[in-house]
Amino acid sequence: MTQTNNIKVLVTGGLGYIGSHTVVELQNAGFNVVILDNLSNSTIDVLEGITKITGITPDFYSLDLRSKEDIKPFFKTHSDISGVVHFAASKAVGESVQKPLFYYQNNVTTLINVLQELKSIECQNFIFSSSCTVYGEADSLPITETSPIKPAVSPYGNTKQISEEILRDICVINRKFKTVALRYFNPIGAHSSGYIGELPLGVPQNLVPYITQTAIGVREQLPVFGDDYPTEDGTCIRDYIHVVDVAKAHVVALNRLLNSQQESNYEVFNIGTGNGSSVLQVIESFEEVTNQKLNYKIVDRRLGDVTSAYADTTKANTILGWKARFSLDDAMRDAWNWEKKIRTKK
Repeated sequence: MTQTNNIKVLVTGGLGYIGSHTVVELQNAGFNVVILDNLSNSTIDVLEGITKITGITPDFYSLDLRSKEDIKPFFKTHSDISGVVHFAASKAVGESVQKPLFYYQNNVTTLINVLQELKSIECQNFIFSSSCTVYGEADSLPITETSPIKPAVSPYGNTKQISEEILRDICVINRKFKTVALRYFNPIGAHSSGYIGELPLGVPQNLVPYITQTAIGVREQLPVFGDDYPTEDGTCIRDYIHVVDVAKAHVVALNRLLNSQQESNYEVFNIGTGNGSSVLQVIESFEEVTNQKLNYKIVDRRLGDVTSAYADTTKANTILGWKARFSLDDAMRDAWNWEKKIRTKK
């Protein structure tokens, strides 16, 4: 197996929600991590949280990957990067419906710019932060990696489809370039230490931070978008997975690349729990583990939402040797502890 101590890994968007947890797991595994982030949906305080957890402060550069001129000097300086974990992107389904051009520029252009720079330094190991949204409204559940890639129901989902197509095309013409696309379902929760977690700037676009902000009084009421879906309780169903489980999957995937264990130079894996939970079930879990009663209201459906999506994780379990370990209750408890901790600081 590869010795990780001297292996430099670039994490784009590394101060974001999933990125920061992945940085922690990479550092715990012995990798030398460098972070690029433009702080568009995160704060520099996250760097302190990573340091408190791991005892190591990763190198950090505040750069906008949309600017070729800004990033070229960085890659010249860090030509010894052995692998990249690419998170840098905007990620809110609802917002993408309202701002499609912003999402295409921010998510697709940044990927292209990074790939062009990697070509110049001959870095051949790439992990892409993909999403279950590439499947659209699935014909059958659970969703496997061979499920049809349906027309995306949101610009966000379409940027992930386009990005995967770009990476697949590169892998066809450059057999040395190795990519793993991790299609994760719905990451939630926070690090058990309470030092890092999900802290969206502005109004949350995702369910769990809206839940915790409502419970603590930052938001007056939690909107539940529709209760007339063809599900048991009428609300949308998703596969909610603890963010630390998601982060650990990146470490396993990176080791797979570095040890040349791939069956092909382009691979995809679903990263989820394999279980679906409705919005009302998530609310119930939160109320049970925290003893907090939530003020929520059923409102109209939201554009871009599919009815149900949960993963078949057999491929990741058997080929990667990775499996989700934390429960929905664990994630809600950690999310609430994180929320309380950050509000205490303020």
